[in-house]
Amino acid sequence: MQIAPESKFSSEVSASKGHFGHVESLPPDAIFHTKARYAADSDSRKINLGIGAYRTESGKPLVLQVVRNVEAELLVNPSLNKEYLPIGGDAQFVRLAQESMLGADAACLKEGRVAGVQSLSGTGALRILADFLAANLPGATIYKSAPTWGNHKKVFLKAGLNQGDYRYWDANTKGLDINGMLEDLSNVPDGSIILLHACAHNPTGVDPTEAQWTQILEVVQRKKHLPFFDSAYQGYASGDLVKDAYAVRLFEQAGVEFVLAQSFSKNLGLYGERAGCASVVCANAAARKACDTHLRGIIRPMYSNPPKHGAYIVKGVLGNPVRYNEWLVELNEMSGRILKMRELLRGALEARNCPGTWNHITDQIGMFSFTGLSGEQVDYIEHTYHIFMLRSGRISMAGVSANKIDYIADAITDAVKNVRSN
Repeated sequence: MQIAPESKFSSEVSASKGHFGHVESLPPDAIFHTKARYAADSDSRKINLGIGAYRTESGKPLVLQVVRNVEAELLVNPSLNKEYLPIGGDAQFVRLAQESMLGADAACLKEGRVAGVQSLSGTGALRILADFLAANLPGATIYKSAPTWGNHKKVFLKAGLNQGDYRYWDANTKGLDINGMLEDLSNVPDGSIILLHACAHNPTGVDPTEAQWTQILEVVQRKKHLPFFDSAYQGYASGDLVKDAYAVRLFEQAGVEFVLAQSFSKNLGLYGERAGCASVVCANAAARKACDTHLRGIIRPMYSNPPKHGAYIVKGVLGNPVRYNEWLVELNEMSGRILKMRELLRGALEARNCPGTWNHITDQIGMFSFTGLSGEQVDYIEHTYHIFMLRSGRISMAGVSANKIDYIADAITDAVKNVRSN
């Protein structure tokens, strides 16, 4: 047996603190820390506007009826077993997931140019694809919108990708800084990786228009950039799965290569089932075959293969016309309730003459709204009214309910009028 030379670390173990005494605590994740503070608050008025999950009017989690229906069918299916899935997951699930975003008639699918694997929801897809890009495009930089979902930076950092940002949020208009975005994408090096939210941008709720997506596509093609689409909210932006796939399909039809991370946590309410898909749209079938091997090569030493149950639920919905139509009805009900909460909150703020303009509440789309509240105002609202949200001012519209609109509007109005931002 070969014995390695004694390291500095091993010589320090016996000193006093053991193997792990040197480990330092990391700061808490902002979203889950907000949830923990909410859980620890005993005030009966408390409201959680930080969580990125759908809630009913009564503030309760929702299991879709179509999900219950599919699970009941799975329970009595004698052919099901608990054997391992392949490394890349369930092949039918992957194909149905890709068709839901790219379109069943997409040329890239018909021509066999799309590599893909089942992932541990959207975050897992992001990490698989980030590792894939870091290994196969060494030295490349991924450019993210400013701001973007907080976990993006962490995922890409762990994968070893270089990172940069491009302008996106216009604090003055509380909308999209399209000119700044196009200028930045034009100025970064050719062949850069560009992270794009497919729809319902998190955290701002601000999406490009169809005309603006065409402008973005033109820059991407001219600069030979590689788009990295993150699709966590298909169906949540408009209630229409096809409309929310517009940007991805626009790029696919233009013949652009890109990578795509998908999640079914939000639109099917499968948060804890971790059902997602990671895809690579290639220029030809030969490249697809090679990319498929690399995606599986990343998964095998990471978690070996994915779980079945969530994927089987998704298959049972996407692959069954009756269940699919049931889903569309429920999806429309969820997105419709969120749109209604936007209208009510904007109306309540304007009725109170809350300083500033509040049209952005209804102009924005999807689960989240970037309110424009400062960190100091957010702190005040939490401490005074026990309403919890991210310090960036992002709120989850799914956490708003009609019977609490007035209380939320009172809190925001008080903070805007009386709390000075640094």
